[in-house]
Amino acid sequence: MNPLKELHIEMIKQDFPILNQKINGKPLIYLDSSATSQKPKQVIDAIAEYYMSYNANVHRAIHTLGEKATLKYEEAHEKVAKLINAKKEEIIFTRNTTESLNILAYSLGKNITSKDNIVVTEMEHHSNIIPWQQLCKRTGAQLRFIPIDREGKLDIKKSPIDKDTKVVSVAHVSNVLGTMNPIKEISNIAHKFGAYCIVDGAQSVPHLKIDIKDLNIDFMAFSGHKMLGPTGIGGLYGKKEYLKKINPVFFGGGMISDVTEQDAKWADIPNKFEAGTPNIEGAIALGEAVDYLESIGVEKISRYNKDLTQYAMKRLLELNNITVYGPENGDRIGLISFNLVGIHPHDVAQLLDKEGIAIRAGHMCAKPLMRTLGISAVCRVSFYFYNTKEDIDSLIGSLKKIQEVFK
Repeated sequence: MNPLKELHIEMIKQDFPILNQKINGKPLIYLDSSATSQKPKQVIDAIAEYYMSYNANVHRAIHTLGEKATLKYEEAHEKVAKLINAKKEEIIFTRNTTESLNILAYSLGKNITSKDNIVVTEMEHHSNIIPWQQLCKRTGAQLRFIPIDREGKLDIKKSPIDKDTKVVSVAHVSNVLGTMNPIKEISNIAHKFGAYCIVDGAQSVPHLKIDIKDLNIDFMAFSGHKMLGPTGIGGLYGKKEYLKKINPVFFGGGMISDVTEQDAKWADIPNKFEAGTPNIEGAIALGEAVDYLESIGVEKISRYNKDLTQYAMKRLLELNNITVYGPENGDRIGLISFNLVGIHPHDVAQLLDKEGIAIRAGHMCAKPLMRTLGISAVCRVSFYFYNTKEDIDSLIGSLKKIQEVFK
């Protein structure tokens, strides 16, 4: 079946109240899902239901409300774990991908010395550079980068991973280039040298069927708000044996098994890493978002998104005086960055907004990559399963108008 016909998009769009509005008198076309996805009413209702029906703290009370809140919170761990083929205790709830990566940098950083190195890539988001950069500044370790080639793919043959590498942390999908990186290959190289393999899954978990066992990675960070969930909730997957071994970063209530005047013993995972009152409604709503994704089918979403991206790439390349970044086909997902010659990305985004079209413009929190590409900013369009070919056609028509204006 044609993936573009596999989903009932008009029915799906009815679940997203925000899409049924006009911006500057034009129907909203939201092409910025890589920054944050829109939320279906089922997720919004889950938040409201928690506050209206069983608002209580978790892991503390034995009354009815507390028990229901705890049950729902624990179920959310199970749902997220199942989504990526992990065990429930291997899922830690955090605020977002950024916090997850910072937790790892601090926890794993206790064993890093000036003789070691940490490897990332030239295409990383700041969230997967700065924590390791600052760790290297504290310890004297060296931060190394896997370069990209002219297509915007990683040049694995020039990988700087060696016997002194302790951590390899890589984006599964570039938030600028859309490139899908060969995680299994990178993981095998990292493990060959005894290094941890960490994956930034912010752009992949919402769009791909993830099997962390098959990828054989040690940790993965991701955000709820990019996969239909609310902001302020994210996840950190870690292999059970490593989560047991490393120390937590945050301390307080809920993460201990015993406390004396001079010492403390940590609770079992994942509680060991979830100090204090968590984002209860966020976790429950994230569980609802997972239910929604699975009700449609992650594989269907992936196929649809791939076809939509290929269609958008084809239409964009019909334009004159345009530069598109990243692979033109193949190993790409869900987003396309480009520049119109002679027109600043901020001007493009502002003029598209007047047509009701929302895109991202700027350095995409990836300044090192911008320098590698020799530019300061890009326009980025990103898609989800509530987008259509008609949305892309409207984008192309508006881009043509913009080019005419700037002539």
